[in-house]
This record gives sequence, C-alpha cells and structure tokens, in this order.
Amino acid sequence: MDISNLTLLTDLYELTMMQGYFKTGSNETVVFDAFYRNNPSNGGYAICAGLEQIIEYIKGLHFTEEDIAYLRGVGIFEEDFLEYLRGFCFSGDIYAIPEGTVIFPREPLIKVIAPIMEAQLIETAILNMLNHQSLIATKAARVCYAAQGDGVMEFGLRRAQGPDAGVYGARAAVIGGCCGTSNVLCGQMFGIPVKGTHAHSWIMSFSDEYTAFKKYAELYPSACILLVDTYDTLSSGIPNAIRVFTEMREAGIPLDFYGIRIDSGDLAYLSKMARRMLDDAGFPDAVISASNDLDEYLIENLKSQGAKITSWGVGTNLITSKDCPAFGGVYKLAAIQAEDGSFLPKIKLSENSEKVTNPGNKTVYRIYGKASGKIRADYICLAGESFDTEKDLLLFDPLETWKRTSLKGGTYRMRELLVPVFQKGKCVYQSPRVMDIQKYCNEEKGTLWNETKRFANPHEVYVDLSNKLFDMKRQILNEYSNTP
Repeated sequence: MDISNLTLLTDLYELTMMQGYFKTGSNETVVFDAFYRNNPSNGGYAICAGLEQIIEYIKGLHFTEEDIAYLRGVGIFEEDFLEYLRGFCFSGDIYAIPEGTVIFPREPLIKVIAPIMEAQLIETAILNMLNHQSLIATKAARVCYAAQGDGVMEFGLRRAQGPDAGVYGARAAVIGGCCGTSNVLCGQMFGIPVKGTHAHSWIMSFSDEYTAFKKYAELYPSACILLVDTYDTLSSGIPNAIRVFTEMREAGIPLDFYGIRIDSGDLAYLSKMARRMLDDAGFPDAVISASNDLDEYLIENLKSQGAKITSWGVGTNLITSKDCPAFGGVYKLAAIQAEDGSFLPKIKLSENSEKVTNPGNKTVYRIYGKASGKIRADYICLAGESFDTEKDLLLFDPLETWKRTSLKGGTYRMRELLVPVFQKGKCVYQSPRVMDIQKYCNEEKGTLWNETKRFANPHEVYVDLSNKLFDMKRQILNEYSNTP
C-alpha cells in the first residue's frame, strides 16, 4: 500500500500497444474520455470519486530500472522501446469532474489530451481508481439517503477486498455522506473522523455484562455506546446499560454522547422497546445505534416500520457494494489531433446503441432551473461552444429525438463540469480535504429531485448533446453506413 510508483499498474496490452505506436512512429496527440454507461444499483445518479489518487498516480509515473528489467524478462519488448521508457513522463492535459459531484451516464468524467503512448498507458489505472471509489461513494450516498439525516458510520474494513479497497473505499464512503469510519489508517491518511464502540468479546471477557459495561464507561465516559445484544437484549443488555447510565449521572459524569448498539435480532422491534425503556428511565437523548448487514433497502424498510434507530453502522454491503460490485466505467478514444491543431473526431460503433460513443473533443455543462436550483439536464457539447442563458435552449434525447423540452431564456443557468487538472504534464489542481469534498457532495445531492434519489424506478436525469455535437455524430454515422 505504500508503493508510490504504480506505473506497472496496467494491463499488458497497454504496453504492447505503446510499443506498437513507438515502432510505427505513431504518437499523435489524442483525446480519450472516461465515462460510464449505467448508474449503479439501477439508481438515478452516481457520485464521482477517486480523482486525488489519480493525481498522485500521474505525478509518480516513471519506469524504474527494476521495472525495465522486469519488462525485458517478459520477452516481448525490444531494447529501443525499453530505452524510451527510461525517460518516460506524462506531458499531456487532463480535465476532470471534481470529486463529490453528482454524475450521470455517458458524460466524460475524465478527459485526457496527450500523445497516444501516454494516454494509452494510463487507461487501466485511471479506470481502477475511478470505478472503485465512484462505486462506493454512490453506495454511501444511497445508504445515507435511506437514513434520512441519521448518522451513518462506515465499518466494513474486515470485509473489504483487501487493504487498498478498505482504505480508499472508506474514503469514498465518507465523500458519499458517511459521518465517519472505523478504519484508523484511513482516518490518519485523510483526516476523516474515526468512530467505534466495542465487540461482543469485550463483554464476554468479563465475569458479567454489567461489569463489562461499567469498565467501558469508566474508560470512555464521553463516548459511551454499549453493545447490548451479547446475551439478551431486552432482559439483560438494556437494563444493565441503564444501570450504568444512572450511576454515571448520579456520579456527576456528563452524558455527552452515550447510548446503545444493537447488532442482531428484529431491529425494528428491539429499537422501539429500547426507546421506551430508555425514555422511562430518564434517558430520552440516548443514542440507539444499529448494525447487522444493513444496506439502503433494509434501512428504508426499518424506517417505514417506525424503528427508533438514530445511528447506523454499515459494513459489508457498503464497502463491497454487494448488490452491484462494479461501476462499469470505460475509456474510449474520441479524437486525434491533425497537423493544423484541430481534432478529428473518432467514434466506436456497436450494434448496441448505448455503446456507440460520442466523438470529438468535448466538455460537459450542467443545466439548473433558476427557480428550483435543481438539475434539469446535463449537456455534452464540443469544447469551445458557448451558450447564452438568456436565450431559449432546446433539449432533446439523442437517441429518441422526438422527446424534447424547451427551456425559456432567463429561467436556467449553466455550469461547466470539467476542470483542468494537468496542463502540459504539470498538476494545476489542488485536491480539497475529504471532509470539504463531503460538504460539497451534500450540496450536490441537494440539487437532485427526490424522484431521482428514490430506489425504485428513479426519474432519469437527461444527458443531451448540443446541436453541433449531435450533427457531427450523425454525419459520421451516415458516412460509415454508406461505406461498402
């Protein structure tokens, strides 16, 4: 995990293509787009994450003597190409949508403009980092939406697919809305709040449950959350917790943050009974935290049953995005620069219409309704296009073109989403702190209609093409269809 040089974090075919470009003298400047085709978990949106790690990866790109020796041993790379690798560094431009931004299918999340050998090499690592963290950030956003403002803690490290997935997954989960993580290394690396209580083993290591609770309260009086389901939640756990809370209050110990955690059983029923017992004992502000294989669907269901849970610990189903374990981002060539500096559009065709790419050097604008502040649509256009928001804007579905809507001039505003990250190989972007990204992400989620956030049949936010881009794409498609 402490390896700073991830240059060989790539698929072999990236390197074989690089050698092919080198041998044929083909190293034109190109445009690649990283995007995804479908929202995770059949949802209405996703959350962009992973950019900070991509930046660190690009900064560290270089081939060491050990790397070159290894590649020589693979047996397919020639010495002149290996010699070229000794002086390799990234010299191109990268534009990206900032972390924490709400995103939608088919729009470029990252745009790379670089010599094709450089742009090709970085494909795999970019997708690895972007796909994983965007997936977990999206899952966290869904879980937090289900919790309706209650605190959600990420604590899935022990179930994550390895240390990196645990650390960077926790980072992404906090971006998506979690109030903290149990992952101490993640907390150290990214300044994220770390939270936790104790395990059943703490209770079992003492002669009785009351003594275990009392000792824990003595150690951590200002963060006293007691796990009450080791033996019997209602007849033992909660009464013993109430006994300890009463003794703390009688001793003049401030009950700043205290309560119980339930990790098994019928969480709706037990939380309602626990709330009654705590209230009757004079502890109406005691936290009731719950865990036990939670996800957004179960939390939503428990809420609908009137569960009295005020804090949620979510592990396995969050850190692995168990119901949707892959984000599906892709990286496609969109343009090649001509000798005059213009970009010649390139397109990938497919019998599946959703896999036909959008050609050209592009950017993305987000369109908001002025009155509502909510997202009306995203608008993919050619780089350099400008728009007058005082004029009417016609939006139409690029596949089902008869689906149209017209925005009256003065009723909407537009914001360009892609920002410069690298210019001529130099980083020009400063990644915010994770908690600042979380704040920005919460603001971003506020621009979504609730209909887009719902889990069943969410409303689709339209991602449309500008007239210029649509006409260019149609012309290219027509040319290919007339080719014998």
